Amino acid sequence: MDIVRIGDKVIDINKIYRNINKIIELRIRGKSQQEVANILGIHRTFISRLEGLGEIRKGKSVALIGFPIKNKEEVENLCLKYGIEYNFLMSEEERWRFLQDRSGLELFNKVLDIIAELRNYDLIITLFSDMRNSLVHKLLDKEIISIDIGQSPLTEDVEIDLKVIENILKLVKDRG
Repeated sequence: MDIVRIGDKVIDINKIYRNINKIIELRIRGKSQQEVANILGIHRTFISRLEGLGEIRKGKSVALIGFPIKNKEEVENLCLKYGIEYNFLMSEEERWRFLQDRSGLELFNKVLDIIAELRNYDLIITLFSDMRNSLVHKLLDKEIISIDIGQSPLTEDVEIDLKVIENILKLVKDRG
């Protein structure tokens, strides 16, 4: 249980998450913002603002990055299908080669180049361990959809659920 003190209030963070999940579930089921507000005894404007915090508009430029990916080629094919402008995916073997083939300075510069490239996109989808996804949120001031593919440290390739990726891409990318 994650309980924190904020000023003179004691807050149950899990209770907040549960209520947000209830709001989202009811909205997905077709309830209006006002109906959800009435059911949960909250203000409709809170629901509107909550949805605004998580809103991702279609048509934004999108990048997808991740490792270690077992079915890398299939994920790359989805990126092509949905017109993802930039993808950077590696298997565990490729990740180690990426590290070993560069000096410390070359590696540092390459990582900075990748970060700079990612800053060019409106939305970044990440396929990383829990720790790396958290780090990306701290490094990039961008909209990020993080998909945790395992607990850090990951040492083997992870099979990505292509349906999950495709559903996200359908929702965020105009197909023209």
